[in-house]
Amino acid sequence: MRLLSGVAGVLLMLAAWFASAQVFEQTLPNGLKVVVKEDHRAPVLVQQIWYRTGSMDERTGTTGVAHVLEHMMFKGTRSVPMGEFSKRIAAAGGRENAFTSYDYTAYFQQLHRSRLALAMQLESDRMHNLRMSATEFGKEVRVVMEERRTRTDDEPHALMYEKLMAAAYQEHPYQHPIIGWMNDLEAMTPADALEWYRSWYVPNNAVLVVAGDVRADEVFRLARRYYGKIPARPLPLRKPFQEPPQAGIKRIVVKAPAQLPHLIMAYHAPTLRDAEQDSLPYALEVLAGVLDGNESARLNKTLVREQQIASEIGAGYDNSARGPGMFVLEGTPSEGKTVADLEAALREQLARLVRDGVSADELQRVKAQVTAHEVYKRDSVFYQAMQIGQLETIGLGHRALPVMLRKLQEVTAQQVQEAAREILKDDYLTVAVLDPQPLSASPKRSGGVSHAH
Repeated sequence: MRLLSGVAGVLLMLAAWFASAQVFEQTLPNGLKVVVKEDHRAPVLVQQIWYRTGSMDERTGTTGVAHVLEHMMFKGTRSVPMGEFSKRIAAAGGRENAFTSYDYTAYFQQLHRSRLALAMQLESDRMHNLRMSATEFGKEVRVVMEERRTRTDDEPHALMYEKLMAAAYQEHPYQHPIIGWMNDLEAMTPADALEWYRSWYVPNNAVLVVAGDVRADEVFRLARRYYGKIPARPLPLRKPFQEPPQAGIKRIVVKAPAQLPHLIMAYHAPTLRDAEQDSLPYALEVLAGVLDGNESARLNKTLVREQQIASEIGAGYDNSARGPGMFVLEGTPSEGKTVADLEAALREQLARLVRDGVSADELQRVKAQVTAHEVYKRDSVFYQAMQIGQLETIGLGHRALPVMLRKLQEVTAQQVQEAAREILKDDYLTVAVLDPQPLSASPKRSGGVSHAH
């Protein structure tokens, strides 16, 4: 009962937070959506500009262009010379960076509350005034190629995951890596990046999120001043990608220099499309928490500590994305055990869950963890903005957040059991095995550069 009362207390805290949360939104005439989250606990703010475009919008032959353009966005405009963007933010006591995913690309600055105008001036400028120097482009493509070598080609687990995605998806562009295939990077031109920039970096394909010690009316005024004059443009036609049903289990073996073998089992799974009406994605999120999440979760307790079949084990699922999802199990067999032993043990755990379901204690533990995690994340203004930006760009909208938390709390043990029965089938499964090859005696290449500034 203490656990139940703990969940109730956390829920009351969240309810109070949502009731007091000052979130405002406005869409400018050029289509730019502006969302403001007021949080006056500290004199800081974060500005994030989110473009609803990522590697899933790329075509075969130009994979990696979204990420390459992210690097080029720090290379200067007509009025802000190369390197000046970062210098001006640093001189104001701030920090900035960017990231690219399958679903979106985002740029951010964290500053004192008095420097919002500076951040907006710089960010709005590079939304439509970017210079595409062929010399700088050549340098940045080489940086990205080295990043690919060090972070994927020389990292067996990353390489394994990349090949798993390429095998699991037949049509959906999630089959391509965010960083791009090496052949496409080698053949990429400044014109490719410029076309991407002109196609997708427009106000009607962006969401501006400002969170922290700000007033919404002032943010809207500044947004109109700095972003409001940038013209909207028609977006390229987005064709729907419907991944065909998988017709049976897929298996791949990846040979790479490594010390230990590794196993990944990935099942095709849905993601949220309607926060209120959907139920399966919430049950899958709870299922992932039952299997993994802390020391007492099933997989770690049974396969690592009790049976000692695995030295490490995990389960993962993300219910929010523009495209389809994956429910993933992975682990490393213990010394003296094989990946076949580990797969058999994992299958036994899944069969037991499908047969016997989950206990009330397990269910409440996971719900308490999920809810408490949300409360802790409220301490970060940056994360509050991140959550808003992600939900807006994948199409759910930031108002879905309290609905999502409520729906998670409503998941029943029967729904978790049914979700396991429905999704954890061989017809939805791709299995990847790392076959470790002898480690080279030569030293590894030095680490790559993640961003261009």
